[in-house]
Amino acid sequence: TQPGESWWICDCIKAICIEDNIIQVVPVICNPPPKPTCTNGLSPVQVIDEDGCCWHWECDCYCTGWGDPHYMTFDGLYYSYQGNCTYVLVEEIHKKVDNFGVYIDNYHCDTRDVVSCPRTLIVRHETQEVRMATVKPNTLQVEVTVNKQAVALPYKKFGLSIYESGINRVVEIPELKMNVTYNGLSFSIRMPYSLFGNNTHGQCGTCNNNTADDCMLPNGNIAENCETMADHWQVVDPSKPQCSPGLIPTKAPSTTPRQPCKESSICELLLGSLFEPCHGFVQPEKYYAACVFDSCVLPNLDLECSSLQIYAATCADQSVCIDWRSHTNGVCSYKCPSDKEYRACGPIKEITCKSSQQNETSTKQVEGCFCPNGTMLYDSGVDVCVKTCGCVGVDKIPREFGEKFTVDCQDCICVEGGNGIVCEPHECAEQNKASCDGEGFYEVNEVNSEDSCCPIVTCKCNTSLCTSKAPKCTLGFEVHSHIPSGQCCPVYQCVPKRVCVHQNAEFLPNSSVFVDKCQNCFCTNEVNISTQLNIISCEHIPCNTYCEPGYERQPVKGECCGRCVQTKCVIHTSENSDLILSPGEFKNDPYNNCTIYSCVNIHNQLISSTSEITCPAFNEESCKPGTITFLPNGCCRTCAPLDSPTPCSVRQRKDFIVYKGCHSVDRIVMTECEGTCGTSSLYSAEANSMDHSCSCCRESRTTVREVELKCPTGHSVSHKYIYVESCSCQDTECSSSQTSELQSTEENDKASTLNRIKRAISLTAK
Repeated sequence: TQPGESWWICDCIKAICIEDNIIQVVPVICNPPPKPTCTNGLSPVQVIDEDGCCWHWECDCYCTGWGDPHYMTFDGLYYSYQGNCTYVLVEEIHKKVDNFGVYIDNYHCDTRDVVSCPRTLIVRHETQEVRMATVKPNTLQVEVTVNKQAVALPYKKFGLSIYESGINRVVEIPELKMNVTYNGLSFSIRMPYSLFGNNTHGQCGTCNNNTADDCMLPNGNIAENCETMADHWQVVDPSKPQCSPGLIPTKAPSTTPRQPCKESSICELLLGSLFEPCHGFVQPEKYYAACVFDSCVLPNLDLECSSLQIYAATCADQSVCIDWRSHTNGVCSYKCPSDKEYRACGPIKEITCKSSQQNETSTKQVEGCFCPNGTMLYDSGVDVCVKTCGCVGVDKIPREFGEKFTVDCQDCICVEGGNGIVCEPHECAEQNKASCDGEGFYEVNEVNSEDSCCPIVTCKCNTSLCTSKAPKCTLGFEVHSHIPSGQCCPVYQCVPKRVCVHQNAEFLPNSSVFVDKCQNCFCTNEVNISTQLNIISCEHIPCNTYCEPGYERQPVKGECCGRCVQTKCVIHTSENSDLILSPGEFKNDPYNNCTIYSCVNIHNQLISSTSEITCPAFNEESCKPGTITFLPNGCCRTCAPLDSPTPCSVRQRKDFIVYKGCHSVDRIVMTECEGTCGTSSLYSAEANSMDHSCSCCRESRTTVREVELKCPTGHSVSHKYIYVESCSCQDTECSSSQTSELQSTEENDKASTLNRIKRAISLTAK
C-alpha cells in the first residue's frame, strides 16, 4: 500500500497508510446536515451517502394526477389539462435506463367533451410494458396487463413487480427505487432524486426542486404555462387517429369556472378540521381548487371525491392518516367484499401467512379493504382471510393442518411444509353396472348423493332412439301404445274408436249420420264383428203411398217418396162414372154399346178418345118376322138373311200324309178352318172417310201331333204336323186406295190404333 491510500475496515472506520507500515485508523464522524425545504411541500427524505456511513437530505420526485385531470408536478406546480390523447408523464432527458417512461391515456369523461379523465397508466421498462386500465369510467376498478396479456397480482418478472396496496395498484422497479400507483381516479409517481434529479421531462415536469422550469417543452424551451406545455407531449397512439404529435395545440379551458357556482360541501372538508392534522405537511389549497372545479364543471360525476382521495393519499405518504370517507354522507363511500372490511389507515403491504415473520417498519399507510381483526391474508396471491395459517386450495376454502377433504374429486390432506396440500385421485367403490342392450336404452351417469365424485351408471330410456314408428290407422281406428315391462320402446296397435264411419267421416254413437235425404240414420252402439265399427241404423222417411185412380207411384230421382205418375187413361162417362183404360185398351160404354172409349200412349202422353157409332137407316117393317138382329157391333139392328152362311168352324178330313217321299201307312185325321166372317165398309164422321173392316176364318188354337211315315228305303221316320183345335174370325188388313205411302211413323201408329177401334165397331157382318 502506498502512503496516503485508505480503505474501510468496518463500521465506518477508515484506515489510512502513513508510511513505513504506519496505519492511521480514523472513525468517520457524521454531522447531521441541515433539513432543506422541498418546493413540492413534502418532507425531505434521508438518503445514505455513497460511503454507507453518513446520510443527506433529498427531495424525492413526487408527481400526482387526479380528477379531470389535475396535475401536481415533481416540484409541486399545480395545473389542469383536459386533452384526450396519450401523453408523456415522465421520460429521461439523457437516456440511462433502456426503454423507460411513464405515460397517461386520457379520455373525455363528459358528454360535452369539455374535460377529460385518466383511463390508462402505462409504465415501460426495458422489455416490459405495463398497462393499468380503468375497467369502468370514474370507478376504482383497474385491470393490469403486461405486454398486452392480463396478469394476476402479485406479479414479479425481469426486475419489475406489480402488487395491490389497499385500493391501489402499484408498479415497482426496485433497481430504480421508484414506484407508480394508480387506482382508476388518481395516480402518483415517486422517483429518487439521486437517480432522476435534473433528468426528467414530460407533463410531470423537471425534478430539480425548482418550479421555474416545470413547463419545459420537448425542445427544451419553457412554455408560458403548463397547460400549453402539456399539449406538446403527445405520443403516437394507433387507437386515437385524431391525435398526432406536432399538431398545433388547442388552448385548454380555464381551470376557473366562468359562472360562479356553489361548490360541493365535500370540498369544504379539505379546509376544515377533518384534514387539519395534515395541513402542516401538505398544503390543501390546490386540492381544494381542483375539487371546486370538478364539482362545478361535472356536478353529476362525483369527481370531487378524487381530490379528497389524492390529498388523503399524499397525507398518508407523509405518515398522516385521515379517515375521511365516513364524513361525505355516502357520496365517496367505498364498498368492500363481504369477507373484508374498509380501513382508512392500513399497511402498504398487508401481513400474510407467508410474510408474517418479516418486520415491517414503514410508518406509511394506505386506505383499502383488509382482513378483519383476528384474521390475516393467507398470501398476497391468494385473496383469502384465514384465522389460522393452514392451507388454501383452488376452492379458496381455508383448511387446518391435518385436515382431510375432497376437492375436484381428489382426496387431499393439508400438511405443513412443501406445497401444503397433497392430493391423490378419489377412489370409487365398485358398482353393479346395468345392462343397456335393449332398444332405446342408453347409459347415464347420475350424481351420487352419497359421493358426488362417483356417479352411478344407470340405464335411461330415450324413445327418440326407437326405430318402430306409430302406424297410420284407417278411419274408425286409433293408435294405442304401451310399453311392456322392462322395455323402452312402445308397442303400437290400431284399436277401434267405437265410432261409425261413413264417406271418410267418423260419427260418435247416438249422433246422426247423413246417408241421403230420404233416410233418417244414426250411429248405434252395436258393433259389426267383422269390421269392428259401430253399425249405422237407418229408417226411411214416412211417405204417403196413395195415388188417384189411373196413377201409380214411381221413383223420381232427387225425391224420397217418388211421385204419382199417370199410367192409365181416366175417362168420365155420361153417367158420371169413371172408366179406367190401359194404353191400347178400348171398351164399350156399360150403358150404351154405341159409345166406345179408347186409350193410346203417344210419345209417353196418354190420349183418351170417345167414339160414337152411327147406325144406317133401319126399317123394322122391311124385315121378315123373326129376322131382326144386331150387327156384330152390338149397337145397330139389321135384318138377318134366311139362308145364313156357314159360320167359321173346324172341318175334319182323312187323308194320307206324304213328306219327302215318305207317307203314312193309314189315312190320318186332319183339321182345317172353314166358314164366313163379317166384312164391312162404312163412313166415319170422326175420320171423315170410309172405314173398312175385314176379318178371316183362321185357326185360334192348334197342337202339334206326331205320325210315323214309311219311306221307300224301308225305314220309318217320325213326322210332326199341326192339328187345328179351334177356329175363329180374326181381323186382317184391308187394302186402302187413299193410304199415302209417305205417311210418317207417328201417323202409322195412330192409324194402327184407330183401325183397332174401327174393327170393334163394325156395322155389318159379311
